Amino acid sequence: MKLVIKDLIKSYEEKEVLKGINFEFESGKIYGLLGRNGAGKTTLFNCLNEDIGVNSGEFFLSLNEEDKKIESSDIGYVLSTPIVPEFLTGREFLKFFIDINKDKIEDLKTIDEYFDLVKIDVEDRDKLLREYSHGMKNKMQMLVNIIYNPKILLLDEPLTSFDVVVAEEMKKLLKKIKKDKILIFSTHIMELALDLCDEIVILNKGKLEKMTKNNLSEKEFKEKIINTLKGEDNV
Repeated sequence: MKLVIKDLIKSYEEKEVLKGINFEFESGKIYGLLGRNGAGKTTLFNCLNEDIGVNSGEFFLSLNEEDKKIESSDIGYVLSTPIVPEFLTGREFLKFFIDINKDKIEDLKTIDEYFDLVKIDVEDRDKLLREYSHGMKNKMQMLVNIIYNPKILLLDEPLTSFDVVVAEEMKKLLKKIKKDKILIFSTHIMELALDLCDEIVILNKGKLEKMTKNNLSEKEFKEKIINTLKGEDNV
């Protein structure tokens, strides 16, 4: 399975943010999406999620040599700022989500099994979501996307609100679920991308470029990434 992007252009008034992107993301991999502030990473995610329209171009799933339009059920999006119904408890939120999606959920587990999956403490499960920390809300947002099990999962800076221990737990979980999925992980932290991701992709000057390590050392590869982001000649 592949996510194929062809000639994707997105402009805001006079500013062209995405300048004819052509790229293929393959299933079974976590892609680290790096770019400078304002490079258009969130814009790309919003286009793929169809939260905003594009000026031209297309994107679709390629399955067994057949092209398929991306449906809303094919894609999940974990926002950097989590949005959860704060008037519900964590348990009520999960129950509501499962009830409305139960016909689409494979290998349905109990609510407490799902809480255990992302290490939400027992004493926090019946608290109102408004009492949750930013990191806990982010966990809940990630959890419902994992339960829904989309083919494509877009992750916009999802680990920055977690402490070191929880971030490691989430990294292990993402590596565990990547089979048969396309995970695109946007981050400003190069070390995190190098540690977690199978491929590094740079969004620079409106285009996507896959970074190949070849025989470079870790230090040389980091320098190559930084030079690309700065628009300088690569190592």
